[in-house]
Amino acid sequence: MNGFDVIVVGGGHAGAEAAAASARLGVSTALVTHSFATIGAMSCNPAIGGLGKGHLVREVDALDGLMARVADQAGIQFRLLNRRKGPAVRGPRAQMDRKLYKRAMQSALSGLPNLIIVESEVDDLIVKSGVVAGVALRDGLQIDARAVVLTTGTFLRGIIHRGDESFPAGRIGEAPVLGLSKRLEDLDLTLGRLKTGTPARLDGRTIDFSVLERQPGDETPELFSRLSASVSAQQVVCYITRTLPQTHEIIEENLSRSAMYSGRIESRGPRYCPSIEDKIVRFADRETHQVFLEPEGLDVSTIYPNGLSTSLPADVQLAFLRTMPGLSEVEIEQPGYAIEYDHVDPRQLDHSLALRHIPGLYLAGQINGTTGYEEAAAQGIVGGINAARLALGEAPVHFSRTQSYLGVMIDDLVQRGVTEPYRMFTSRAEFRLHLRVDNADQRLTPLAVDLGLASNERRVAFEQRQENLANGRNLLDDAQITPSAALAQGFELNQDGKRRSAFDLLSYPNVQTGDVLALFPQLSEVAPEILEQLTVDAKYSVYLDRQHSDMEAVRRDEKRVIPDEFDYAQLSGLSGELTEKLSRLKPQSLAHAAKIEGITPAALVLIGSALRRREKQRASG
Repeated sequence: MNGFDVIVVGGGHAGAEAAAASARLGVSTALVTHSFATIGAMSCNPAIGGLGKGHLVREVDALDGLMARVADQAGIQFRLLNRRKGPAVRGPRAQMDRKLYKRAMQSALSGLPNLIIVESEVDDLIVKSGVVAGVALRDGLQIDARAVVLTTGTFLRGIIHRGDESFPAGRIGEAPVLGLSKRLEDLDLTLGRLKTGTPARLDGRTIDFSVLERQPGDETPELFSRLSASVSAQQVVCYITRTLPQTHEIIEENLSRSAMYSGRIESRGPRYCPSIEDKIVRFADRETHQVFLEPEGLDVSTIYPNGLSTSLPADVQLAFLRTMPGLSEVEIEQPGYAIEYDHVDPRQLDHSLALRHIPGLYLAGQINGTTGYEEAAAQGIVGGINAARLALGEAPVHFSRTQSYLGVMIDDLVQRGVTEPYRMFTSRAEFRLHLRVDNADQRLTPLAVDLGLASNERRVAFEQRQENLANGRNLLDDAQITPSAALAQGFELNQDGKRRSAFDLLSYPNVQTGDVLALFPQLSEVAPEILEQLTVDAKYSVYLDRQHSDMEAVRRDEKRVIPDEFDYAQLSGLSGELTEKLSRLKPQSLAHAAKIEGITPAALVLIGSALRRREKQRASG
């Protein structure tokens, strides 16, 4: 087989986005995966989006990635979470039809120029003179490449645990990847072990839905992609049940049979998504826990009980399930389980997701210690972009914390590492008022266009939307009223004689879009979705003005690059402890150095001064 510019290893959510991004940038790309049929498989919850996660999906879409469009094609229930809260912390979420999602993702990848899908297993990396030069397949075939992106998910030395049963697997029914972990260790990479889990899959034909609370989707679905016009699939209702004291009693009596509580699993699982065993132990005062019953597809009876992840034996799972409302006669299609797998300490990466001491090798997804489809897809698109740019001889692209949740996540991983599977939350972003789901395209699509990543369809749609926003803002600014006239219409304003525009009025907390439309009927010509975003812009305008200087300071510090070879020992006044820590962690910029535990303002001044002297010497010499 001929060589490629970029090889992507793994056909999960990270691998799909990495391969698609690389191919869109015009370089020859191979996606190596066990089976084409498993591309786009949803190993755990059949849902996309949520709080923080929905932001990442919108950002992937803004970079012309695949996940948002595929989710819109496969979504069978759409809900906007935190609707009653501010727009900055709302999150679109959709229940998926597993088959439709896989089919749509496979179709999207199959139609891409520059991309070839290879059904095989990568057993080794080809490294020449310390630089990645390709991969070796299990059948002995070698494929050359200028860059390799590893997106191995939970497959690296994966082991499934259920009760006292353990067996090697990457996910249920699929073999783990064994050789690559040893190879990564031989390359002096630090590996760790993490754990995640999944609940039993239930036969919906054995559930009495008539006694359960219904959870319908939104009347007007909030789609993920700017390129999606409407919902594609039939919409369904989800249901809510709950654990009862009898449920908890059965689980407590059998904790010693849980793989997680018997001492057979030592790795850390996701704290924010605990198993039902963890919930019973950690929240012993709670008599009940809510469980969401979510259909896995339109033409299957399988139900996913969201909130019941477990590693208890199958017989115990069935026993506690049958104590819950609506589930007294339930049957299990597939018992739940926990899975342990290797990950690479992400502090060995730079912000392009490249390994610092192995040029040409990029990592994305759960191999970096994250969890979730959305986190994986977001890393995948970054890894694919930068692998392709390396192959093209171009500089890497780094995403700032001020620019995107992508940037927040990667900076967190690279600077802080992980002690448990990393999940994106809106609370992780310092500038979340700016990093909203409604403006992801405004923040990132211009970059996609500049990189050559965006399709013509994406570019035209973005330019049209920008024009509509600009025209709408002009109409809002031109529609003005005096304080006295506003007061006569029921608007309580400071009677200072200054005219207020419609945009000014919308910035007031208690003024709604309908109030302003009643005052200025001419604004009804602005499309509802455009007026909605302009209303959000108005509500946050005062706060964003205050944040702007802080964002600029972070951007300046991020641009102050610290070379890997920078000698901290030369700085008189820097403590030995900080010298050792900075030399080991090698922060890539002044902004990154500022996040290191124990760093002082005085130390940052010393480093900044040394960098400025270095720049002057280079400029003069």
